[in-house]
Amino acid sequence: MIQAAATVPGEDFSRVALSDSAVELLRKLWDQHGPLMFHQSGGCCDGSSPMCYPAGDFLTGDADVLLGLFDIAGEGSPEPMPIEFWMSREQFAYWSHTHLTVDVVQGRGSGFSVEAPEGKRFLIRSALMEAWA
Repeated sequence: MIQAAATVPGEDFSRVALSDSAVELLRKLWDQHGPLMFHQSGGCCDGSSPMCYPAGDFLTGDADVLLGLFDIAGEGSPEPMPIEFWMSREQFAYWSHTHLTVDVVQGRGSGFSVEAPEGKRFLIRSALMEAWA
């Protein structure tokens, strides 16, 4: 498991992690698409699933919070492989008390997220911060 670097102003703890299977899939997707990013919205349909995009394909702004920054580069990798994890500010208001783990399951998610053609989808597993710490 990889914990994200803390990015929320005033905080020094990780709010989001990647499971080992998520890291494995993200490295494969990075090879196919280049740098990646996540965005978690509170919308309908697949909006409750984390969406993975080529970095910069989803425009973030004042309505979003950067929850964490991952480096998925393997040991001995010559270059970093940074992935930002963004969440809509409105969704963050509901989930601010939770630690999130991005995991992977079989099945098709949204056609907009880059893992869809792999027959897998990212999902969020959450735990209360008090229980996680």
